[in-house]
Amino acid sequence: MAGARKKFTRVLLKMSGEALAGDRGYGLDVRVVNKFAQEIKEVIALGTRLGIVVGGGNIFRGVAASARGMDRIQADYLGMLATLFNAVAIRETLLGFKVPAVVLSSLPIPALAETYYPQVGRAELDQGKVLLLAAGTGNPYFTTDTAAALRAAELGAQVILKATQVDGVYDDDPRINPQAKLYQEMDYDRYLQGRLEVMDATAVSLARENRIPIIVFNGMIKGNLKKIITGAKVGTVIKG
Repeated sequence: MAGARKKFTRVLLKMSGEALAGDRGYGLDVRVVNKFAQEIKEVIALGTRLGIVVGGGNIFRGVAASARGMDRIQADYLGMLATLFNAVAIRETLLGFKVPAVVLSSLPIPALAETYYPQVGRAELDQGKVLLLAAGTGNPYFTTDTAAALRAAELGAQVILKATQVDGVYDDDPRINPQAKLYQEMDYDRYLQGRLEVMDATAVSLARENRIPIIVFNGMIKGNLKKIITGAKVGTVIKG
């Protein structure tokens, strides 16, 4: 197929917590979560092995709280708990759609999730379960983007898919500048030298070190996830 990319069977998806909030901008919009679960069901039906790192910004943002005077370490831990909230909600929704799913948390909270270990994650993934990877890396000062790059390496993912609210990586903010140029492809070094902010530098550096490509795409457009996994040319590819 002209213009096609590689098809993927083992994928790490990074999505923001804000995406789950819908138009309200905070909390969970059940309709959004249901739509997301339906898309995941379609992808899993293809035989895709899928891990998902979800943020918690729809509930709590550690960096923002720290800027208002809260201790940064405690604020970051609260942010990790927010990701667990989202992960459990997605898991329960997926189970309702008859999609096998499990939450693995970097922080041990046995009432809600299993504790994450790479070997456990790989085993669950190989069984066809969707992995909801919560609590970031389990350490303060690291973003969920960095957690996504780390988990992708540990789980043997072929690609990191970064779901955003824009169509990919631009040379300027397209929400402000309608003339902003969308990049179809760029290498890791160019991304890092440009100090772009779609994905944090630590995450991109880790992906570069492990030679895992990143595809930045608009996760708000229905069907984009399935298109990428089946080889369609969507979004911006960051690779070596």
